[in-house]
Amino acid sequence: MEQAIYHFQIQGSPLRCKNFGHGHINYTFHVITDQNKQYILQRINTHVFKKPVELMENVIAVTQHIRTKVDDPAKVLQFIPATDGKYYYKDERRRYWRCYEFVGGFCLEAPESDDDFYESAVAFGTFQQQLADFPAGTLHETIPNFHNTPDRYRLLKIAMDEDACDRVQYVQKELEFIMEREEEASTIQRMLESGELPLRVTHNDTKLNNVLLDLKSRKALCVLDLDTVMPGSSLFDFGDSIRFGAATAPEDCQELSRMTIDLHLFEVYTKGYLEGCHTLTKKEIELLPLGAKTITLELAVRFLTDYLESDHYFKTLYPDHNLVRTRAQLRLVEEMEAKWYRMQRIVKNFVR
Repeated sequence: MEQAIYHFQIQGSPLRCKNFGHGHINYTFHVITDQNKQYILQRINTHVFKKPVELMENVIAVTQHIRTKVDDPAKVLQFIPATDGKYYYKDERRRYWRCYEFVGGFCLEAPESDDDFYESAVAFGTFQQQLADFPAGTLHETIPNFHNTPDRYRLLKIAMDEDACDRVQYVQKELEFIMEREEEASTIQRMLESGELPLRVTHNDTKLNNVLLDLKSRKALCVLDLDTVMPGSSLFDFGDSIRFGAATAPEDCQELSRMTIDLHLFEVYTKGYLEGCHTLTKKEIELLPLGAKTITLELAVRFLTDYLESDHYFKTLYPDHNLVRTRAQLRLVEEMEAKWYRMQRIVKNFVR
């Protein structure tokens, strides 16, 4: 780690390099130099991201495009080239590193007020707006079929047929619920493929903790963690924020009676997202509730698939953890369906 920082075109010599943040995927360090410059140094987790060069090509293309749209350098990540001019360094152990300027600010794991949730919505809406004229199709698909819901169903059916852990018999109710909604869950993907929905640059991890907030004003500065930036639908970015941020219980809550969707928070986020992004089509705006429902159902499908395949993808803390997660997400889908017309009415209030 200490040697890696010397392979980037930083200002000054490093004085300190310490572990930084609470990320679960990449290895992150905070670097301070003798010229009082601060940087973030990261080792990319190539077990998760199999093609780090393509990943960095996406990240650099997107951040350079955004830089042409902002006046404040704190509004977009500034990556530092390596000594060979590339925006990554591969060490002798074939590990990939990158470096970017440290921007003062803070992130939240959960909103402390409606304003915090609103600011995250503005940040991700603005991110979508800034990239509205970017040719999304030129980006690499760093995680193939990440939000291809029909393909997620296909993998679930394979897991059902193989039944490697003899668990299918215990999840008949959950499978019935999921399969009854397969046709609707495939709608967004079909509309993307037919051209009814535009292909856009999507972030694909639109949680509050990926928004950098200003220390004084608590206003959104920029969006972080661009590793999953890929071509996709804006509906999935919007939907994942709602699934995570407007749910009234954690995604692994065992007390299903606690799980519903907070329509006030749904309205707060919708307002901020649409204020940040003015280029969504009428069809995209109309389908925002479907984005929330689809992404929630898709995650339930992924949790259940992993459960049937012996829990090899998602980290689990106890034997039925993925099944608990599945049930919590399905409960959230049920609650969305119960409040469906109210969700649609909220969205219609923001149609220009």
